[in-house]
Amino acid sequence: MIFLSTPTQETDAISALGEDLKELQEFGKPDVLMDALKGWVPDLIRFGLNLLVILVIFIVGRKIIRLLLKMARHSFERAGMEIGVTKFIGSLLKFSLNALLIFIIAGQLGIDSASIVAILGSAGLAIGLALQESLKNFAGGILILVMKPFKVGDYIVMPNAEGTVSVIGLVYTILVTIDNKTISIPNGTLSNSIVTNVTAMEKRRLDLTVGIGYQSDLRKAKEIMDRIYRQHPSVLQEEPIVTYVDSLGDDSVVLGARGWTKSEDYWAARWDITEKIKLAFDEEGIEIPYRQMDVHITGSVQDGE
Repeated sequence: MIFLSTPTQETDAISALGEDLKELQEFGKPDVLMDALKGWVPDLIRFGLNLLVILVIFIVGRKIIRLLLKMARHSFERAGMEIGVTKFIGSLLKFSLNALLIFIIAGQLGIDSASIVAILGSAGLAIGLALQESLKNFAGGILILVMKPFKVGDYIVMPNAEGTVSVIGLVYTILVTIDNKTISIPNGTLSNSIVTNVTAMEKRRLDLTVGIGYQSDLRKAKEIMDRIYRQHPSVLQEEPIVTYVDSLGDDSVVLGARGWTKSEDYWAARWDITEKIKLAFDEEGIEIPYRQMDVHITGSVQDGE
């Protein structure tokens, strides 16, 4: 495509170019240039002072933030707070103080803080929706660390898992089972489940039940169980020890014994006492019956019938 210009258009272009050159020449004159610089000087001074104030605010603000965080950490240590809670609150405090510093600097620059709040709010909402499940686990971890239903080293039982607590994180809690396996449980699930802390108390009650035959000597069996409980080194003798008839079953008389041990001695004592009761019953001829079916045929059966 070919563009053709008319003589009138060429004349207008030359005229405009001439005016621009004339203005440039005028600006290049010393007096005109000085007038322009005089107009810029106040703005430059104002900008420089504003920049200096912002720099001072930033440096002083950072020092104040570090001082406040240090004081907060010392307060947490004196209060004996969990490490996980200390780190979380420290991070939250650091974020809040830095956000406040940014708002102050933005105000000094003339930026509307409401716009910044709106942007941060929108970003926070989007992140919250994207990380909903993780935030649920995070909140559960904070609840566990603050409420302390259990601590590292406790043995806990929940509907689908049990074990010794080895790590309490902000998102996951790790259990070690008795066969040395690790189980990672989301804190959101853990905080909403029924959890039994087996080792929360210093001592634990040790209950055992044993069935004996109806023909066996009931009194002798109770004496044996009582003696084993009272002579066992792991059973706390200052606590009450009781032996009793628990129930009359279909094929046995169920005896029970009850005592107390230290929580850490519970399983070893339970296994040892169970073995001692069985051996003592065998020595004394006390029968421990097992389930069986006896078929009794009455009357006579004739051939061919």
